[in-house]
Amino acid sequence: MAPKGAEYLEIAHQRAVEKKTHVSFPQLKYPSLRDEGLKDPVQWLTGKAMDDGAEGLWRVHDGIYDLNEFMHKHPGGEEWLDLTKGTDITEAYESHHLSPSVDKILQKFYVRPAKTPRNSPFTFKEDGFYRSLKRSVVEELKSVPKSAGSNTEKIIDGLFITFLVSSAITAWAENYWVVMVSYLIASLSMAWVMVAAHNFIHRKTNWRMYLFNIGLWSYRDFRISHALSHHLYPNTLMDLEISGFEPIVFWLPRRDTPVYGHFAIVFEVILFPFGCILNFLKKLFLNFTRKDFFTRHYRWHDALGLLPIFWMYIFSSHSFINTFILWLWINCTGSFIFFTIGSNAAHHHPDLFHDGDELREQTRDWGIHEVDAVIDRTDINGNLFKVMTFFGDHTLHHLFPTLDHEKLPYLYPTFLAHVAKYKAKFRLTKQLNLFIQQIKVTMKREPNTLSEDD
Repeated sequence: MAPKGAEYLEIAHQRAVEKKTHVSFPQLKYPSLRDEGLKDPVQWLTGKAMDDGAEGLWRVHDGIYDLNEFMHKHPGGEEWLDLTKGTDITEAYESHHLSPSVDKILQKFYVRPAKTPRNSPFTFKEDGFYRSLKRSVVEELKSVPKSAGSNTEKIIDGLFITFLVSSAITAWAENYWVVMVSYLIASLSMAWVMVAAHNFIHRKTNWRMYLFNIGLWSYRDFRISHALSHHLYPNTLMDLEISGFEPIVFWLPRRDTPVYGHFAIVFEVILFPFGCILNFLKKLFLNFTRKDFFTRHYRWHDALGLLPIFWMYIFSSHSFINTFILWLWINCTGSFIFFTIGSNAAHHHPDLFHDGDELREQTRDWGIHEVDAVIDRTDINGNLFKVMTFFGDHTLHHLFPTLDHEKLPYLYPTFLAHVAKYKAKFRLTKQLNLFIQQIKVTMKREPNTLSEDD
């Protein structure tokens, strides 16, 4: 009789350690470069290229495609293809393109079949959950008002203007209470601009995606760590937003997690205020230690995060040094708010899938996995402002990341019908409970085992 439950996980864990594979998906290679050095988006892409068998081109399912001549014609912008060259883009291709007409375009650039199996556990079968849902969503979108999306633009534009005004007042005012109030407003609006900008980062090239850089971080880096890594492989070993916090915060259950892992919430409080600045400094450091890092990583918009300093100085009644200190306070407080919202948004709950959990199948429908790795909040969904500033409607956003957040509520009827048909586990909770459960996840050591109902 095959081992089950805790016995199965014990054996799977031991094999994973010995062979450097995943625990939940033992047929997959352990991600190259995952545990090496200062983890950054370019390193993640480099490691992925080592594992994907794309042969320096682009891989979709089991085919190799040469998209070099198509890059500048890509409707979503050249950057997406520039970033993913040399990797398997199957998950990105499937979730970023809803119309089946793109398949005909892709075939024009077919080169040859891939030589190796995909290093991914996910499938996209025609009669499976995701492709079936996608076909229904394409039909539903035909009845969505064309104006849907205008309100999300108004929200982020309003937040950005609020940041500009409040940060200027912080530098200009001399009254203590005026400075404190404006500083807090500037910090909050900075964090919310960054969260709201993520609605635009997933889509084709547009000017609002650059607003993410307001916090001294890079939207291009975030496209890799968030859109290409976390979104496509949530809560797995390939999720850079998981591995990027190790070995300080552990969100995947591991029996060998050090004792200090129990105090992750303390490290979060200490590190989150410096998250944006640390990303900037890490990138600056790597520029001097890795060959070709500047050309592969830096772009003109990386300087946008420094502009708020000079914006504040224009209105400042203080010296440049004192203005810089005021900006640091805004940036660090905004960074704390941003990372706190992000870490408590949808993925860190003991009932959700995390790599190491026991599964009946070694390959699974990608859409089923997305639903299984996300939990939504009843006190966030339903209000567009909250959705835009707290990563709301998270499950549908994961399934259809290129759709504007204002369109997602129209998709719930068909989504819930498919959830019932395919017996997916769509979960709901409240924000406070999710915050508590996130702390429990960092203290969790034993992966989930299958129950009789699974």
